[in-house]
Amino acid sequence: MEGLLNTSSTMLFTAFILYLIATLFFGATIKEKNGEQKKSGFAGKLAITLTILGLVAQLIYFITRWMASGHAPVSNMFEFVTFLGMCLVLAFIIIYFIYKLNILGLFALPIAMIFIAYASVFPTEIAPLVPSLKSYWLYIHVTTVALGSGILFISFVAGLMYLIRQVDQRKRDARVVSLEVVLYFIFLLLGFILISSVFSAMNYSAIFEYDLNGKRVMTEYELPAIAAPNESTLVTEGVMEPWFETPSWMQGSHAGRKFNSVIWSMVVGSALYGLTRLLLRKRVGAAISPLLKKVNPELLDEINYRAVAIGFPIFTLGGLVFASIWAQEAWGRFWGWDPKEVWALITWFFYAAYLHLRLSRGWHGEKSAWLAIIGFGIILFNLIVVNLVIAGLHSYA
Repeated sequence: MEGLLNTSSTMLFTAFILYLIATLFFGATIKEKNGEQKKSGFAGKLAITLTILGLVAQLIYFITRWMASGHAPVSNMFEFVTFLGMCLVLAFIIIYFIYKLNILGLFALPIAMIFIAYASVFPTEIAPLVPSLKSYWLYIHVTTVALGSGILFISFVAGLMYLIRQVDQRKRDARVVSLEVVLYFIFLLLGFILISSVFSAMNYSAIFEYDLNGKRVMTEYELPAIAAPNESTLVTEGVMEPWFETPSWMQGSHAGRKFNSVIWSMVVGSALYGLTRLLLRKRVGAAISPLLKKVNPELLDEINYRAVAIGFPIFTLGGLVFASIWAQEAWGRFWGWDPKEVWALITWFFYAAYLHLRLSRGWHGEKSAWLAIIGFGIILFNLIVVNLVIAGLHSYA
């Protein structure tokens, strides 16, 4: 088992490195006309080859971890998010061979790498499945949700590229500001990954003790405590004293730790964004925009739509149909208004509205791109906030 886990970890790291190198080669294709060629040049061929090799490495990670654990490795946040990143890469490869748009890899692969890096901040140990997860529906439900979400993320990538390409960065109107806010939130996610990785490498730990529902409980902070749990006592000696306590209305056994992580993400992410702005001496969107001037915006708009047209039915199967069947089997009801179920339904309604507005109301181009970005935000909220902050039946993840 130890050997399989070592192989699994090595393959995941190898996949990350291959995606990184592939991104650099996709960047080298920018000088190609329209960012695409029916007969791709050397850089484009090498980039997609490295991407496929990275996907193969990640598949080996998935298989060896499955062999080591005895169940599909999608049962906790580390496993699910890495699998989600793999689905995004798979979706990108399929889209690439349809449209031959090299520069799409320059934006899609970094998103996949962010997911892998984000997954690494969660515990990687293999743990026994809780009773409600001991079902073949674990494989069916979770994998189809991840695959559908991965394909939908391609619509976000294409939509973001479209907006950076089309929005006039010389103006300071609401569109420019909104686009920059989207890029800023990506920096916040990077900030969380960076600070979590640094303190994880340092094996940082701070234990707080406090009362919860009449019981004395303890919680571990893996980041220095800016916000301590409400009415708590710091047990660990020699670590940073908290600046203030988490508000009492934030409920849950880990409310303080989660709130503390949000604060660190804001601080470090804002610092990264500010440093980037200082180095570029312009908005991030304005700096990226020249890279996309040769890209056909109509092609980006078509990729945006096609990704939703393919991803939405798959998400519907996994997030609603299969999820309801499993809920009936595990909890004796098809629907229970659990936070995770509610946000899956919100996601479904949103993308259903996207398709309706595009096909019936003619919302193409910029409107469609903004919808793709909002949809990405809804899925991320479900992935991050609903999983980690809002308590519910799915909190075991």
